[in-house]
Amino acid sequence: MGILEGKRIVVTGVLTDASLAFSIAKAVQEEGAEIVLTSFGRAMSLTRRIARRLPSEPDVLELDVTRPEQAAEVAGEVGRRWGSLDGLVHAIGNAPESCLGGDILRAEWPDVATALQISTYSLKVLAGAFAPLLEQAPAGGSLLGLDFDATVAWPAYDWMGVAKAGFESLARYLARDLGPRNIRVNLLAAGPVRTMASKSIPGFAHFEEVWDGRAPLGWDVHDPGPVGKTAAALLSDYFPKTTGEIVHVDGGFHAMGA
Repeated sequence: MGILEGKRIVVTGVLTDASLAFSIAKAVQEEGAEIVLTSFGRAMSLTRRIARRLPSEPDVLELDVTRPEQAAEVAGEVGRRWGSLDGLVHAIGNAPESCLGGDILRAEWPDVATALQISTYSLKVLAGAFAPLLEQAPAGGSLLGLDFDATVAWPAYDWMGVAKAGFESLARYLARDLGPRNIRVNLLAAGPVRTMASKSIPGFAHFEEVWDGRAPLGWDVHDPGPVGKTAAALLSDYFPKTTGEIVHVDGGFHAMGA
């Protein structure tokens, strides 16, 4: 039996089989969980195609996080299927081109607002919609978000770095408010992995060049496996009193001064 045997988990953000969300979906299935994926718009067909590459093909439900009513509809569908929800993975982030590239003064408010709505506020949208199901989980619910360390300024990351800083703060406040409902809220700060999302970040190659040499455990930008395994553990019953935490899966890069 796997550590997630009998668990039911919703995973957002699966676009390709190189994505971190796909690695998480695969890992939690291998540990015994039943899952549902979400996607939206033109990406739906892509997510359905990639879903066939998982150990067991899951259903894909449409969920646009800029439409809170749709999140409520998906939560309703999940509730009708399962009655409760053990885990929810937030793997959603996006920013207009002007918000990235190394000149943070370039972006105007409408683009910044889009980045913050999709990459930060969406965690609140999902938490609000799915909390009634997560609090019904027999061993408590787990809300897990994918992060990229926001304690420093990264090359070219700009407003996505600001969005992630807000994401980290929001997770702490959600941990405060959802803890009494027996819902844990944690973030997983992953090292750089070559995904579709990373390709949209100018200067991503710089991360690839320095990360492996500085991380004491080493780092492979082509291997999202460690992220998937850690996510599975955080979604399991093995972290029953851990909330408001940021767990780094980056080979130790974040702890090194030089």
